Amino acid sequence: MTESQDMPGAGARDAPSDDQIAAVEAVLFSTDAPLTPAKIVEAADLPGRRAVNRAVEVLNERYERNDAAFRIEAIAGGYRMQTLGRHHDVLSRLFKTRSETKLSRAAMETLAIVAYRQPVLRADIEAIRGVASGEVLRGLIEKQVVKMVGRAEVLGRPMLYGTTRRFMEIFGLKDLDDLPRVEEFREAAKKAQLAREVAARDEAKSTGDDSDAEPRDAENQEDADSQG
Repeated sequence: MTESQDMPGAGARDAPSDDQIAAVEAVLFSTDAPLTPAKIVEAADLPGRRAVNRAVEVLNERYERNDAAFRIEAIAGGYRMQTLGRHHDVLSRLFKTRSETKLSRAAMETLAIVAYRQPVLRADIEAIRGVASGEVLRGLIEKQVVKMVGRAEVLGRPMLYGTTRRFMEIFGLKDLDDLPRVEEFREAAKKAQLAREVAARDEAKSTGDDSDAEPRDAENQEDADSQG
């Protein structure tokens, strides 16, 4: 029995053949954008979504056995081949960061607020940041990581903002539930603060800050005088 035939709990009609599994691999290999199961079904001539999922499982099992540098990941409602995170440093030395993912600190702050608070009003974003954010929002919309998702049911019906599928593609998220929890950021901030405090103490010691050295020397001198 081949890998493609081994599919417990599924009918034979849903089991992709070896040729179909290879077709799924070829389709995903040919594009950088996530492909929906529907597109893969059409391109690889598969019987349905379950066959796509099984083909992906078979391919990932094969990649893992061979210790391949990539896997097929579920991203933004589709599938995409991605290099494993442990190879990031190697790739970053080879490729420059794409210009569309280069965001200023203000843009990152605004994008984070939109991601975690969406749908969110511009007024709420500005209240959190403490500064006007219209220009930054326009820049994020131009980069296609933020979009207008509707209007609030309040006086004036101001615009509501949310993230886009492109946002999930860039940050490698399957859906918004994959966003890091806020508690993780707080814990990381505490650890960073502790590390800074330890480094400051170590630096103070290395500079020879012996503020209590003189009193000890004076005390030793008094003992010597009394014995003499």
